[in-house]
Amino acid sequence: MAFIFDEVDVNNGQLIVAEDGVDVKSSGVKKTKHSAFIEGPVQIGNVGDYTSAQGTVMIGKDGNTGSPVSLYVKGDGTNAVYIEGDLFVSGDTDTGNKGRLASRFSSADARPKPFDMEHPSKEGYRLRYACIEGPEVGVYYRGRLKNQKKIKLPFYWKDLVHTESITVQLQPIGAHQDIIVKRWDDEFVYLQAQGGLPINCFYHVYAERKDVNPLVVEYEGETWEDYPDPNYNDPQYTKSVNTRTL
Repeated sequence: MAFIFDEVDVNNGQLIVAEDGVDVKSSGVKKTKHSAFIEGPVQIGNVGDYTSAQGTVMIGKDGNTGSPVSLYVKGDGTNAVYIEGDLFVSGDTDTGNKGRLASRFSSADARPKPFDMEHPSKEGYRLRYACIEGPEVGVYYRGRLKNQKKIKLPFYWKDLVHTESITVQLQPIGAHQDIIVKRWDDEFVYLQAQGGLPINCFYHVYAERKDVNPLVVEYEGETWEDYPDPNYNDPQYTKSVNTRTL
């Protein structure tokens, strides 16, 4: 049985759409005037936006007034929407700078950048390390060289780093070898040991990334939001590297 009404006025009462005999009070919803209890699913908006029951409440596009948004929430305090559980967003979000999210940003900028994990060796303990900080967007490559005279760099470094920013640290193993860096390019670091001795050493190679703009290390502002190149792609700040070694 179906009824068609032009308008329904529930005056100081409660609209209930549920199976006959359902005790709404037992669900934790007290009778409140001008309220409603609907078992669902409920679809609001354009008819064709949903072809199946994809949720208890489904909100589509406005088909009458052309409203630009499907859901607009105006709360009475700082917590207008509370979600218990995970939130999945398939599009972009603009959350502004408030609450716990702002606190996380502030913490990430003002304090050390740590990672925290279960201790691998001591039961009941945790392990916390922090990132090294410096005035550049740097990367490194490390390893051991034995009976060779050149360090082969990762093939993608030619597209990832500024060759003119490369620095190399060497640590001889077993004996003094007086190893020097003769030269380098975007593929190799060429070494030489005194008297042609076989080379046996650890190495660290550092460089600055070139796929993003270099850091603007000092800038005028009151907060981190004043950073002039937040996406690291503003042509105005495409300049030379911060660490130049050639």
